[in-house]
Amino acid sequence: MFSPLDLFCLITLASLAFVSAVPSRSRGVFERDDCSHGPTTRGCWEDDFSISTDFDTRFPHTGNTVSYTLDLTNGTCNRGGSGEKVCFFVNGESPGPIIRATWGDILSVTVNNKLQHNATSIHWHGIRQYNTPGEDGVNGISSCAIAPGDSKTYTFPVTQYGTGWYHSHTSAQYGDGVLGNLVFDGPASANYDIDLGPYMVHEIYQDLTAFQVAAIAQQNLQEGTRSGFPTRSYILVNGTGMSPTSGRGNYNQVTITKGKKYRLRLLNAAIDSYIHVSLDQHAMEVIAADFVPIKPFTTEWLLLAVGQRYDVVIDANQSPGNYWFRVVQGGGINAKADGGRAIWTYEGSNSRTPSTSPRREFSEGLEPDMSPYWKQPVPSASFQNTLDTKITNAVVTPDGKSMVVWVLNKPIWIDYAQPTMGYIMDGNTSYPETYNVIDARSGGNWNYWLIWTDPDKVSFDHPIHLHGHDFFVIGQGTGAYDEATAKLNWETPVRRDTANLPARGWLALAFMSNNPGAWLMHCHIAWHIGQGFGMQYVESPDQIVFPDRTEFAKTCDNYKAYANDKSKNVYPKHDSGL
Repeated sequence: MFSPLDLFCLITLASLAFVSAVPSRSRGVFERDDCSHGPTTRGCWEDDFSISTDFDTRFPHTGNTVSYTLDLTNGTCNRGGSGEKVCFFVNGESPGPIIRATWGDILSVTVNNKLQHNATSIHWHGIRQYNTPGEDGVNGISSCAIAPGDSKTYTFPVTQYGTGWYHSHTSAQYGDGVLGNLVFDGPASANYDIDLGPYMVHEIYQDLTAFQVAAIAQQNLQEGTRSGFPTRSYILVNGTGMSPTSGRGNYNQVTITKGKKYRLRLLNAAIDSYIHVSLDQHAMEVIAADFVPIKPFTTEWLLLAVGQRYDVVIDANQSPGNYWFRVVQGGGINAKADGGRAIWTYEGSNSRTPSTSPRREFSEGLEPDMSPYWKQPVPSASFQNTLDTKITNAVVTPDGKSMVVWVLNKPIWIDYAQPTMGYIMDGNTSYPETYNVIDARSGGNWNYWLIWTDPDKVSFDHPIHLHGHDFFVIGQGTGAYDEATAKLNWETPVRRDTANLPARGWLALAFMSNNPGAWLMHCHIAWHIGQGFGMQYVESPDQIVFPDRTEFAKTCDNYKAYANDKSKNVYPKHDSGL
């Protein structure tokens, strides 16, 4: 297995090779020798690294290895006062603990699968996995699934900074608690006094597991109806919530001090719900979209699709008192169902239920209009490569049963015991058709994709997430795509890892081939990817830095032994597996 030093040497060589293909930048205001990171100089960092440094071209090497251990276990939980329900735990918590490291560290996380009847994998959402594609944590693509009783250690360099999350990539498993936050400390595009840390928001189904909801979603898709789809019970804000039916539970509470500026790391970790968030009477200065810095802009409501993160700065400049932090659902099934709330209190104020209201109501729409911090023009081209999103009838199961599925040109359906990375390591390009593999362009070239939905048939928004890369959002809109009239931004496109495909609309994306590996692109609504809504790129296979073959084979052998033992594998894979 590569040591951390070996990994960094390989990455450094590749990084230096890629820098020559990127426009050089002049020394910026945050790259002075006397500029140190602090509350009034958040753009500064260390040495000559700063907010002006594009981390795709170079990144620091601290020499530090940060290690964590995650134990996954079964249990029951009471998250909102409505009674016990089946859930999973990470180190006895649900959601799991925050994993924190610094830009330039090596992160090493050992995952012990102590779940009784569930294989698993842990994906590090938004992490580029630069030259470490075997650590992406996607069972059936980057590695085999981790069998119950087995362990796997993920090791990769922290080449980015900002806010991310980790979650199981095994069917709908993360919806029952196998998830947690990632924080990578680094510079920021606006100043603040205090980092409040991550603020995860997601929904809960009180009487059903995520797997049961996924099964109902499949049944309704098969029958061509949404009738009877279970309603979300309530929203959890930072792990806590108040049941709207029983009135029991707890609001998350945050205390702030007048005159201070607070960084808040927002994350939509839902399995289906789009969310709008706001803090009554306070503006949010948005400074990052996913892991990528943006030019700060101010808003009172912010829309987050599933999987998206926004870092915001909130100025505690209002009259001392108690204020509602609001979460309103929008998009997906059961849009605008009851949302969630938290209570923010100024230090010294009496603790009581707020009576505040927002200065203005939220409005449905596309994602925020943002300007990138790093201006990176993309060479213009026609979107001749298109991915058609639709619902169709396809034979995808091993026993030959015909199922109605979501497709991205074709449905994806993988095998936990035969990952794409294994095919590549063996020099075998005969990928199963159901793996939905597309070859990315050779290194240094651009990939252009137009993803569209049938304007007459599909009425869902879809959060599209790409592994191994950020993509540039060249454009998005509703209705049929028309090249002659579409508003495309080639000069200053936003760069991020998760973007919204509007219902009955289109999404135009571009990314450069600069990270060899096998990379999944998919809708992050759990049932949609479970029903086949995904595809994968194989990029520069002759340049892939492979994982340690002995460890790779051990994980696969242990999973195969488990899968073939029907007394242990009581819940065999029943969907795409992703």
